[in-house]
Amino acid sequence: MTAFFILIALLAAYIFGSFPSAYIVGRLRKGVDIRAVGSRNMGAMNTFYRVGFWYGMLVLILDIGKGAAAVALARFLVGLTDITPFGQLMVQLIAGGIVVLGHAFPVFLKFKGGKGGATCIGVLVVLMPWGAPIYLALFGLMLLITKFPTLSYAVAFLCFPFIGWLIYNQGALVIYSIAILLIPAVKYIPRVVEMRQKAGGWKHLFLRRNLKDRL
Repeated sequence: MTAFFILIALLAAYIFGSFPSAYIVGRLRKGVDIRAVGSRNMGAMNTFYRVGFWYGMLVLILDIGKGAAAVALARFLVGLTDITPFGQLMVQLIAGGIVVLGHAFPVFLKFKGGKGGATCIGVLVVLMPWGAPIYLALFGLMLLITKFPTLSYAVAFLCFPFIGWLIYNQGALVIYSIAILLIPAVKYIPRVVEMRQKAGGWKHLFLRRNLKDRL
């Protein structure tokens, strides 16, 4: 039964991740493929700009929620087995990685998905709940300085390795919180190159005039 529960946890993580919330909201509200407009990312920020604020909030909640749900379900299922606490943690970490990969490569959309930043938030907050207020505080501070939401939430992610080290004292969480962020980071590289070309310089790329200033 142990192998069965682990298999269900990992399969569910991929299905959760593959749920294309931004795509569905874009289709239902505006009749557009969110992957073909704006930044062409199937995520909350593109939905904010191209569909509407409250629809972006809905997508943000859903994308964070599916990351959280994948880890929470894995925790529950492995809790029904007799594997060691470390083994249970490993299953949760793997489920977290799979749900982000599911968002990036969803089976329902021919494996063309988003970057997975919001889903990473859900994963890391369930694994390290103390990260939630610290992450929000850093995000708010960076947003005040840069007026660039994407950069702000990306920089705020840097708190998680330190939280895993200083608060939870688990090397596995330190390494994992760095590794899982490589998925959205790598997928974001082409977008950074595109924005750099449009901005004409690094200053405008990182410091925006206002929240509506988008490259």
